[in-house]
Amino acid sequence: MNRKGIIIVVSGFSGAGKGTIMKALTAKYDRYALSISATTRDPRPGEENGREYFFVSNEEFEQLIRDNGLIEHAGYVNHYYGTPRKFVEDKLAEGKDVILEIEIQGALQIKAQYPDAVLLFVMPPSAAELKKRLAGRGTETAEVISQRLNRAKEESVGIENYDYIVINDDLDKCVDKVHEIMDAAHNAPSRNLDFINTIRKELNEL
Repeated sequence: MNRKGIIIVVSGFSGAGKGTIMKALTAKYDRYALSISATTRDPRPGEENGREYFFVSNEEFEQLIRDNGLIEHAGYVNHYYGTPRKFVEDKLAEGKDVILEIEIQGALQIKAQYPDAVLLFVMPPSAAELKKRLAGRGTETAEVISQRLNRAKEESVGIENYDYIVINDDLDKCVDKVHEIMDAAHNAPSRNLDFINTIRKELNEL
């Protein structure tokens, strides 16, 4: 069968561990490509431009919007985030499953443009564990942690728009679960019409 790439949209509350899961997934399996988003926020300690994010100015980001260079973009805690179009479409053409780690607003924009995209929402085992993880980062002020928890309340209303939820209580199990979901997605009839039509033709020729 001709295996075409699928877009995987991964969202989750800040602190739920979605980035850690996706990095572990791409390290374990070579069929995934992690999309690099553009953002106007400042780099965190250890982050590099072009690795975790493309760090751009507000003016550069707005130019990308005007040039239709983003397939989605959204504002989050006073900053812009967006997904560069060319990277995603090039990787899909190569047969890679492309992981987009984005917020709910962007996820719904993606689903509208790419109906075959698979939407995953990463959740913590509990709200208390989410707060603990945010505080444990050591990179956020109490005000920002409060903002992120308030945002999580808002985002929790939109979870039912996703195809699957993944509860992040064990990293290795989460990685395997996401891989299983994507294996199942590749076997959907709608993604294998060429193969189905070939079998039909062969049956008619018997």
